Amino acid sequence: MAQETTVTVIGESLVDVISDPRGRTGSRAHPGGSPLNVAVGAARLGLRTSLVTHYSDDPYGLMIEEHLQSNRVDVINGGSAPTSTALATLGPDGGAEYTFSITWDINGACLPALAAGEGSTHVHTGSIATVLPPGDQMTLALVKSARGQATISFDPNCRPAISPDAAAARQAAEVFVAASDIVKASDEDLRWLYPHRTLDETLEAWLALGPAVVALTRGASGPVVLSRNARVDMAAEAIVVADTVGAGDSFMAGLICGLAQLDALGAGRRTRLKNLTRDELRALAAYANRAAAITCSRQGANPPRKDELGPLSVPSPAP
Repeated sequence: MAQETTVTVIGESLVDVISDPRGRTGSRAHPGGSPLNVAVGAARLGLRTSLVTHYSDDPYGLMIEEHLQSNRVDVINGGSAPTSTALATLGPDGGAEYTFSITWDINGACLPALAAGEGSTHVHTGSIATVLPPGDQMTLALVKSARGQATISFDPNCRPAISPDAAAARQAAEVFVAASDIVKASDEDLRWLYPHRTLDETLEAWLALGPAVVALTRGASGPVVLSRNARVDMAAEAIVVADTVGAGDSFMAGLICGLAQLDALGAGRRTRLKNLTRDELRALAAYANRAAAITCSRQGANPPRKDELGPLSVPSPAP
């Protein structure tokens, strides 16, 4: 990385209460929420990371705070309502289905959140924070205010249990896609948002809205990473899956850290980001893919650390 990369993530923190009917471990509680997971993932990969979020000083909130502190994530806490929770029930393949009790309101931290975003190299947001009032509009305002200094990434990480109106969620997603430089989504996200369109049609449509890089995760089928210059399709790594909780968030953190290593983050590097080579795009996809695989190999949202993942490696051009 040519300079220290500072990342601000904006979004929900919650506690995942994971129920495993397969009888392996019973129920267990972990700090979670897609943005929190991305923040922890980025920090573990060596990036200076802040999280603009909301939790209370109740027992679950204290669990979240300890988790963020132990992973060296700086916190800007904008609310005082009870800490949000998600009940995740695992299926036979390790996939999770969620039910939520959640509040999203960061109005108590407007000024420090604004300063954090505008002082960062990169800003990431997504999931519930971009669709749930009243905090969704503040999230958008923070993203727009940061664009002059930072590159922006977005992951819709759709939760129909929270925002069941697919048309409204689609409209909100497209606003954030248009404000972003890097976008990542899952195949489940895109099939729910655009049931009458192929995945490839949506990737191309999103790329046309303005991002430089669009990534699609497809579970066991592996990722697709697309720019205006190249497309990379990659198989998933062969692993024994413990569960898939947090895998997409680790992929997103891997994308951010990989792009930092390519010196492609920050408003002044947008041209660099738009002109990534095919080899760079493939290396980026492999790096994020590996981060997701490591997370899937262990229980809960437990992203890899820098020494586990190693550096991004771009092959030297042939002479």
